[in-house]
Amino acid sequence: MIKVLLVDDHAVVRMGLKMLLNSLKDMEVVGEASEGNEGIEKAMETNPDVVLMDLSMPHGKDGLSATSELKKQLPHTAILILTMHDDEEYLFRAIQAGASGCVLKSAPHDELVQAIRSVCSGNAYLHPSATKRLMEEYIGNLKQDEMDTYQLLSDREKEVLTLVAKGYSNKEIAEKLVISVKTVETHKGNVMGKLKIKTRPELVSFALKKGLLGYGIQ
Repeated sequence: MIKVLLVDDHAVVRMGLKMLLNSLKDMEVVGEASEGNEGIEKAMETNPDVVLMDLSMPHGKDGLSATSELKKQLPHTAILILTMHDDEEYLFRAIQAGASGCVLKSAPHDELVQAIRSVCSGNAYLHPSATKRLMEEYIGNLKQDEMDTYQLLSDREKEVLTLVAKGYSNKEIAEKLVISVKTVETHKGNVMGKLKIKTRPELVSFALKKGLLGYGIQ
């Protein structure tokens, strides 16, 4: 049985959630609170598995502050944030405060139930649109990291990278750049070291992404 504590400043919302969760065979609402301070007190009394925490509560302690404090008192209790705000700023702040996930108040009942079961099992849960934005930001950060790494290369190293990726041998690169083969090998080693690349196919893939071969990939 999953013990759930409801913390929301709207009595009607709490009543609806209580009816929904108590109708399930594996869940039981063990307490209610209308603001953060009361929520912390109720949590200490009932030791719930999951706290459904409203993000915006105008009276008393808000959801973010209560989440942060509650995780210090009951670190093994999962906190699932309920919010009307489909905003990544609130999402990141909730996760930083110690929440295991976020669900929109407009979400279908089955999504809320799935989220409760998920965080109770020790997993994180984010509503689909939040997951999509996090992935986009993660991918964006990866691309930025790649670009920042590329900027570490000297102009000569960038030339060597491009020629290696185009399939030229060390000897051919040396002839094109009017340098020794040993110098080409040194530059090539520096490039692979700075980019943390170990194989030629990885190097070619990197060059493609950067558009160094005259055509790129998305």
